[in-house]
Amino acid sequence: MSEKKISFVDLVRIEQLRHIETNKGETLSYVSVEDMEHTSNINFEHTVFTQHLSTRAKRLIKYNALAKPLLHPQQQFDRASKYSLIIAAILGGLAAGHAVGESATLNIYWLLVVLLGFNLLSIVLWVIGISFNLQGLSSGIAAQLASWLPYRNKGNNTIESISSRAWYESCLTGRIGKWRISVLTHKFWLTYLIAGLIMLILLMIAKQYNFIWGTTLLSENSLPEFTYIMSIPMEYLGLIAPDSNQIAASRIGIGAQDIEARGAWARFLLGALLLYGVFPRITLLLISSLMQKLAERNFKLDFYLPYFIELRQRLMSPEVKTKVIDADPLVLKKRRVNTSPPPSINNGIPANAQAIGIELDDQTIWPDAIICHSNVIDMQSFDDTLDAIKKFNSSSILIGVTVNRLPDRGVQRTIKDLIASTNKEPWLILLQKPTTGPVANARKLAWFRLAEASGISAEHVISQ
Repeated sequence: MSEKKISFVDLVRIEQLRHIETNKGETLSYVSVEDMEHTSNINFEHTVFTQHLSTRAKRLIKYNALAKPLLHPQQQFDRASKYSLIIAAILGGLAAGHAVGESATLNIYWLLVVLLGFNLLSIVLWVIGISFNLQGLSSGIAAQLASWLPYRNKGNNTIESISSRAWYESCLTGRIGKWRISVLTHKFWLTYLIAGLIMLILLMIAKQYNFIWGTTLLSENSLPEFTYIMSIPMEYLGLIAPDSNQIAASRIGIGAQDIEARGAWARFLLGALLLYGVFPRITLLLISSLMQKLAERNFKLDFYLPYFIELRQRLMSPEVKTKVIDADPLVLKKRRVNTSPPPSINNGIPANAQAIGIELDDQTIWPDAIICHSNVIDMQSFDDTLDAIKKFNSSSILIGVTVNRLPDRGVQRTIKDLIASTNKEPWLILLQKPTTGPVANARKLAWFRLAEASGISAEHVISQ
């Protein structure tokens, strides 16, 4: 199979199917093992296995008619995003119209506060939220509402609700969710500003306004100085701001304005909205879009989850036969290492792998083709096992643990010490006892995380 990059959309579909099969407790109707291309050595970190999962997902979607429910959460989010942008456009137009009012005068600084003040506050909150990973601050109310819709039926266990929750976890949480919501937030405010800007242009085309300003608490020179500071960058864009005489003549109660003063104030107002409102939002929107694309490109499936471990075994080989080990732990501890290579069990395990148990008893089930060479139950057996590993350093080690027990730091430390004594890729096999019932997924997941923390790659974890 040729290698190619799997799209983020396909990865999300795989995650949605994982949630559906996991929550429903059954495999969807499709005999995937027989129909899939068979391979005996799939690397979990490699594109090949993801392509197998993508092919399987497409066939499951086709045979189970899942295209519509899987696409539903994306459609919900897109629809909610459009509604939020419509609301932003209405608010921007109303804000500009309300700030102008019905009179022939326009308070320039009040209008800047209405259109730019809240926008500036939103940018500050977004920067704080992004810097400290606080999604509540980095997204607005409309964006949070749009992100909540696909996840609103949390307690429902239908296929549609499960796929919605899976889409939510993949697309609206973590790094991807942070930037996706940021994109919607910037679109919201950009729409708000553009709608206000268009409303102002239409009003100033249809009616003549006198631009005024005034202050009660601030000094008389504060607002003119503020105007001068804001106008400095505008000069590089060719926008000439009002001069000192025009600013002074525009104070409330001074008198009527001439056409040059009105034109200068109009250019200043529109330039301020563009330079300090629209352009920063466009820049932040582009940055957030690029970061979202980058996060989606770096998105990887968590192959240490029990679902993928078990699915890999079904795709790679038939189930292995098991048997109860035929010796007491004390006997196993003293047993000499069998140097003859055991037959292959068709799981990709090297034929000469040394099987080592950790605190196993005589009820633990091993696959038929594997001979347990030693069982670590104390320091003496641990030292003997290390000596055997170093003696046969050319062989890989297969570490067997009882999946029923809770993994702890002691077991993890023992596994790490055993792995450190060999330069071969280690394997971990999760063994069961015939007297115990089904193992909870949470317990399996704990062992898979232990394997990940111990440096055992996901494709080298065998679960019976």
